[in-house]
Amino acid sequence: MNSQFDNLKTEKKERIINAALKEFAQSGYEKASTNGIIKEAGIAKGSLFNYFNNKKELYLFLLDYVTKIIDEIYSKADWNETDFFKRMSQIGCIKFEIYKKYPQAFDFMKRAVSEGATEVRTEIEALIKNLISTGLERGYQNIDFSKFRTDLDLEKVTKIINWTALGFAEEQRDKVNSFQDVTADVLDEWEELSNILKRCFYKQEYCGDD
Repeated sequence: MNSQFDNLKTEKKERIINAALKEFAQSGYEKASTNGIIKEAGIAKGSLFNYFNNKKELYLFLLDYVTKIIDEIYSKADWNETDFFKRMSQIGCIKFEIYKKYPQAFDFMKRAVSEGATEVRTEIEALIKNLISTGLERGYQNIDFSKFRTDLDLEKVTKIINWTALGFAEEQRDKVNSFQDVTADVLDEWEELSNILKRCFYKQEYCGDD
């Protein structure tokens, strides 16, 4: 990456990053158009290559950038919170804040996981492998799993909860136009869902709504 990009004003850098994330997320690596990115970002034609030598360099920059965004999620989490649902709500709130700034960041990473372009596949596989292993370890760090019912398969239960959370996030994304207008109602709705899930999967003594 050209150092000129680092020296750009924050607003312009974010416009370029968001435009590139959107294009790659929607079109994939091979079909992504740098002209589309330039148009979406509202910058002069050809100026993108003053900052990045080629499309691959831009793509790898974005991979690294979104990885740092994900690291930011974990760095802001309160690891002293041991309740599974409270931890999920906490991380979810941090994600919402990131969505506001970079609406396509997680869509980009989701698309990258299934990206088949040989030009970038090696770098993606190394990155995803690291994210999956460290992410799961950090996400469940210090959680009190003794609150869950012992007659249920814990691995399957956590999958169900995570699927529910993912579905909820995708539903809200469609409602709030890429999370630009997230309100307290969204968090309240997730709290209601969490309480239902608690009653399904927690031992009775831990099913309070507090």
